[in-house]
Amino acid sequence: MRDAQGGETLLFLTDEQLRQGIEAMFFAYRGFTADPDRILTTMAYGRAHHRAIHFIARSPGTTVNNLLSILGVTKQSLNRVLRTLVDDGLVDSRVGTTDKRERNLHLTEKGAALERKLSDAQRARMRAAFRAAGPEAVSGFRQVLEAMMDSDMRKRYHALREART
Repeated sequence: MRDAQGGETLLFLTDEQLRQGIEAMFFAYRGFTADPDRILTTMAYGRAHHRAIHFIARSPGTTVNNLLSILGVTKQSLNRVLRTLVDDGLVDSRVGTTDKRERNLHLTEKGAALERKLSDAQRARMRAAFRAAGPEAVSGFRQVLEAMMDSDMRKRYHALREART
């Protein structure tokens, strides 16, 4: 059974409908990352650099351990990414004020400028998609994304959102 917009009104979805959703997610992600990827390629950076820059910008002073937890990567791979970003003058790694073993991460002016450029491209794409879909679809999209998150990641996501409000 379909509703007026051609969507499924039942909570049960067929395997084919789920495959279509998975494919839509793959293609949407490809579009979502395309603009930043083009920018990053000119600098010999990849998506790992983008993710690190994004979360450092969203939580200035975050620790390396917190970033490891958010990104879910190995310490070795994050250290490689951070070393490049620090060496290139995009990230400043400061000794912790309460714990000298900690490193607090901040974007430099150059890093903040790159983060804005990358995020502006993604915000433009998201803004256009959200406008085209309408407010109810936006709300539903967020609900679907949150429902797909593992419970510990959903808690972290909500904590990050609350910290910013």
